[in-house]
Amino acid sequence: MPRSIITNDLDAARSFAKDVTGPLICKPVLGGRLDFGGEKRLMVATHRVDPADFDDSIRTTAHYFQEDIPKEYEVRLVAVGGQVFGGKLITTSEAAGTDWRTDYDHIEYDTVAVPTDVATAVRRFLAYYGIAFGSFDFAVTPAGQWVFFENNPCGTWGWVENRTGLPIAAAHAQYLMGDTP
Repeated sequence: MPRSIITNDLDAARSFAKDVTGPLICKPVLGGRLDFGGEKRLMVATHRVDPADFDDSIRTTAHYFQEDIPKEYEVRLVAVGGQVFGGKLITTSEAAGTDWRTDYDHIEYDTVAVPTDVATAVRRFLAYYGIAFGSFDFAVTPAGQWVFFENNPCGTWGWVENRTGLPIAAAHAQYLMGDTP
């Protein structure tokens, strides 16, 4: 996991930035999509921040600061029961590389084999929280290291299947019928 902090304390944010000593991003604590005259827009997106710009406005609400992870690509890993499916997202613009939800036109989709240690950790995560499904987000660094960002226990997965052909709907059906591997 990347080093992270959620705070509205200016001194804590500055101290965190000093400890990281590298690029930072700010992620939304709350967010969603709004419909503006038929056009869906992302309300809040992940963006790069410069600690030199930190000021008292940080005190107005919680901010989720995180070290910026260099990415070769990202993975939306969908877990259903004991099965895991790796959807690979290769971003081709700076905006998509920061937050792929902001620039869908610059994403190439593929599948990726999920390393055994990652699959095992995901299954342990599901068991610990007593859930059977999750949409997990990872970055894979240029050195091949998988970095966990988050699990969305209600995360979307249909687009992963639609763009990659992974049999996620079938896995849901198997799970619901009690026929899981």
